[in-house]
Amino acid sequence: MSHAFLTVVSFLVTVGVLVVIHELGHYAAARLMGVKILRFSVGFGKPLWTRRSGADGTEWVLAAVPLGGYVKMLDEREGDVAPAERPRAFNRKGVGARIFIVLAGPAANFALAVLIYWALFIAGMPGVKPIVGAAAADTPAAAAGIASGDTLVSIAGEPVYTWGDVRWTLMKEGVKRDVVPVEVRGESGVLATKRLDLSRLSNDDLEQDLLAKLGLAPFRPRTPALVGGVLPDSAAERAGLAQGDRVVAINGRPIATWFDFTAAVSASPGKPIDIDVERRGSRVRLRAIPEAVAAGGARIGRLGVEAPAELRREYDRMSTTVRYGPLAALGKSVQKVADLSAFSLQMLGRMVVGEVSWKNLSGPLTIADYAGQSAQLGWLAWLGFLALVSVSLGVLNLLPIPLLDGGHLVYYLAEIVKGSPVSERTMEIGQRLGLALLVCLTLFAFYNDINRLFTS
Repeated sequence: MSHAFLTVVSFLVTVGVLVVIHELGHYAAARLMGVKILRFSVGFGKPLWTRRSGADGTEWVLAAVPLGGYVKMLDEREGDVAPAERPRAFNRKGVGARIFIVLAGPAANFALAVLIYWALFIAGMPGVKPIVGAAAADTPAAAAGIASGDTLVSIAGEPVYTWGDVRWTLMKEGVKRDVVPVEVRGESGVLATKRLDLSRLSNDDLEQDLLAKLGLAPFRPRTPALVGGVLPDSAAERAGLAQGDRVVAINGRPIATWFDFTAAVSASPGKPIDIDVERRGSRVRLRAIPEAVAAGGARIGRLGVEAPAELRREYDRMSTTVRYGPLAALGKSVQKVADLSAFSLQMLGRMVVGEVSWKNLSGPLTIADYAGQSAQLGWLAWLGFLALVSVSLGVLNLLPIPLLDGGHLVYYLAEIVKGSPVSERTMEIGQRLGLALLVCLTLFAFYNDINRLFTS
C-alpha cells in the first residue's frame, strides 16, 4: 500500500470514527430526553447514501464532505412542527435537558479516548527506556549535570518510563519556562536530582525538536556500521551491498558507527552517494541512490539495510513495555485524558496572549499526515493517535464559540441567569461572529499545514 493511499484511508477512517462517536453522543442523549431525531449525517454537502429507519423515520446520511457531521433534531425554530409532536421538539425541552444533549457530544469523544488509553495501558505501551546520551556542552542538560548513561526516573515529580513520557512531560513543563527537578539514576545505580532550566526556551523551541534543544538524546551504542542484512529489491541490493559489509566512509567522509551511517544516508534522499566498505579484508567502493521516503513531514533517504545483530541486542536491552492492571489502567487513562485536555486549553490560552506561536495550530492536512504516519507504525500507534485527536476534538467543541457546542452552552447558561431564552437576534449575531471566527481559524490552520509541507 502506497504512503499516499494509506494516508488518505487512515485520515478518512480517523475522521469518520471521531465524527460518528461525537454525533452518537448527541443522538443518544437526545433520544434519552425524548427529542425526535430527523437526520443523522456523517459529512456535509451532497448525500452519497441515505437510508430511513425507526418509528420516527430518522434519515441516516453519508455525505460528500467528510470533515464533520451533525444530528438534526425536531425544532420549532427551524420549521413548522405538528401540535402532537411539539413536546418532542428540542426547543421545548428544559434548559437542563438541552445542556445535557449538547455536552454529550464532547463527552463521547472524551469517553472514547479513555477507553482507547485504558485498552492500550492494559495491552502494554512499547517504548525505549530514557537512557541519556552525551549532551552538547552548551545545552541545559549539560548545565544540569545530566551525563551520558544516566536514566531519567522522574521529571517535576512525575515518573517517566519511556522517551515518549519524557517528551510529553517536558512539553507540559516547557510552556511554564521554569526550572524543573529531574531525578536520574546513574550507571552505578545511585539516584540524584538535577535541575533542568527551561526558562530560556523560545516559542520556536516548543514547536521544533524540544529534546534536542535541551540536549536530551537517547543513548546510542557505538556499534560499528556492519550491514546485518539487505532487503530484497532495495537501493542497497541494487548498489551491491551485502551482509557483513562494514561501511567505513560515505562520499569520502569516515563512518565510525551505525548511526553515522544512517545519518549520512538519511541526509541524501534520491541523491547518489559513494559508499566505501570493507569486505573480506578488501576495500570496495559502491554507488547507491537512497530511496526518498516520507518521515515526520520531511523526506529522508533509505537504503533498505538491516542493523547488525549486536545493535539489535542493545535495542532489545533498552526497550521496555509499560502496562498496568485493568483498575490501575482505568485511573491512568482518565488522568491521561485530563492532562491532555488541560494542556490543550493551556496552549490555546498562551496562543491568545502571544506566549506560544499560532504556528502550533494544525489543520486537516497535518492531521492526515500524522494519521498516515501512525498507521504505518501499526495499530497501537494509530489507536494512540485516534485517542489524542479525540481529546482535541472534545476540547475544541467546548470552546465558547457560537456554532460549536461550547457556544450553545454559553446561550443556555445565559438563559439560566436571565430566566428566559436568549433572543433570536442575539443568537443570529453570535452565529455570524462564530462562523467568521471559525473560517479565519480554518484558513490559518490550512496556511500552517501548507507552510509545513513546503518548509519541510
